[in-house]
Amino acid sequence: MKHINDILKTNALSSKTAYINLSSTDDHSSPNGMVKCLICEDRGIVLDGDSAYPCNCMQTKKIENQFRHARISRELINCQFDKFRLDYYSSEITDQTHREGAIKALKAAKSFVENCLNSSHGLGLLFTGPVGSGKTYLAAAIANELMKLEKKVLFLVVPDLLDELRATYKSDVNELDLLDTARSIPILVLDDLGAHNYTDWTRNRLYSIINYRLNEQLPTIITSNLSLDEMEEYIGVRTTSRIIQSSRIFRLTVQKDIRLQIYQEREGKN
Repeated sequence: MKHINDILKTNALSSKTAYINLSSTDDHSSPNGMVKCLICEDRGIVLDGDSAYPCNCMQTKKIENQFRHARISRELINCQFDKFRLDYYSSEITDQTHREGAIKALKAAKSFVENCLNSSHGLGLLFTGPVGSGKTYLAAAIANELMKLEKKVLFLVVPDLLDELRATYKSDVNELDLLDTARSIPILVLDDLGAHNYTDWTRNRLYSIINYRLNEQLPTIITSNLSLDEMEEYIGVRTTSRIIQSSRIFRLTVQKDIRLQIYQEREGKN
């Protein structure tokens, strides 16, 4: 049996560190002929002596695929716990509750990730608060951290989900596929559960997702700018009741919209 080195030599690919070409149609090769990875020359595998191992660029590609399948937007893939800035939450005596609430929510988010490593079942999280208070950031940070740990996550923006469900109204197969994925994915994020134009039909679909996940003890992370009373009004008492039953609830508040604070920092304004 030929050694890997001998095979490479017959293909005129031997060198101090040789490379194996996985496929002539590798989809991460540059269209202009320039390689993106100088280590493996876009082949995906590096050979060191008689040992072959995947190049680091393949891990990067794997992570990119995870983000795509999880449906995390490009803007949110950079959300990380260590970048969650508590200084956006006023530390003045009169506004101490803003900072305290943010610290509690951040601690809960980190604990949620740790718990997911020990068990795939348990309580989810509900982050409530006004627009621009960091709810989506924390939810995305959780999703990003779990994907690094190779956990299956689906990140759905509720208005987009409702639009997709409406679009599948005449296609039962597509609707069932979407609902089954949302119901059964190990970790689901429902972002921006707000005052949308809910119909009985869309309320029933949301209930189906939430109720199934409660019964199977699959954790769900939900962000909403609604109070619990408002949530009952928009999505119904039974769905709200199940969210409360299956979640730990944390409220985030700020004196000034974080997006406005970021804008002022960027533009150098006070």
